[in-house]
Amino acid sequence: MTVTLEVADGVGTLRLDRPPMNALDVATQDRLRELAEEATRRDDVRAVVVYGGEKVFAAGADIKEMQAMDHAAMVLRARALQDSFTAVARIPKPVVAAVTGYALGGGCELALCADYRIAGENAKLGQPEILLGLIPGAGGTQRLSRLIGPSKAKDLIFTGRQVKADEALALGLVDRVVPAGEVYEAAHAWAARLAKGPAIALRAAKESVDTGLETDIETGLAVERNWFAGLFATEDRERGMRSFVEEGPGKAKFL
Repeated sequence: MTVTLEVADGVGTLRLDRPPMNALDVATQDRLRELAEEATRRDDVRAVVVYGGEKVFAAGADIKEMQAMDHAAMVLRARALQDSFTAVARIPKPVVAAVTGYALGGGCELALCADYRIAGENAKLGQPEILLGLIPGAGGTQRLSRLIGPSKAKDLIFTGRQVKADEALALGLVDRVVPAGEVYEAAHAWAARLAKGPAIALRAAKESVDTGLETDIETGLAVERNWFAGLFATEDRERGMRSFVEEGPGKAKFL
């Protein structure tokens, strides 16, 4: 399998495994969507790590496969390509990308689908599609500009240049940089911590933030308001407030 889902202690690891560079061919894209949807459905998955292995996250699309496609073929494929990445972005649970080595093109776009990105010191990220006479097609023009702002996104997309981990951190493209050998451990620890949190409230927080970024503020506020009120019907809210009153902040244990 080019992508696997391994689950332990509430954390699901979506692992890319297509040596040597985890090129994202059609089969890998489709498998990624299937497993992202499985992670969404499974109650034993409370947080997700997206990982490409110790050496590389994903170097991008399979260029040889794409070269054989004409306009008609890509018209049919482009939506499925985006849908496979959107399935990761729509997982209603905390998702962290553990980025080692190259995360280029589709690899960078996959990292953009996560809520949080931890990169190794050896990481290199970028959207080099312009060098092929293309533009990012798996969400890069949209998610990158929302994450780091339009002018910085245009610089990366227009030039196709790669950025090392330190510049990626300064741009806001990644959120944390650690030694290369500690990337998965750090990402898993982030996910494991949240896997112990209140699942419905975490889902509410993610949906509220994401919806607000995609629409006007009034719609975003309505989504926030409805989730906020709705959480008062949950056992987690009762548990959290009771623990706060009786034991102090930060000691609640959620199911």
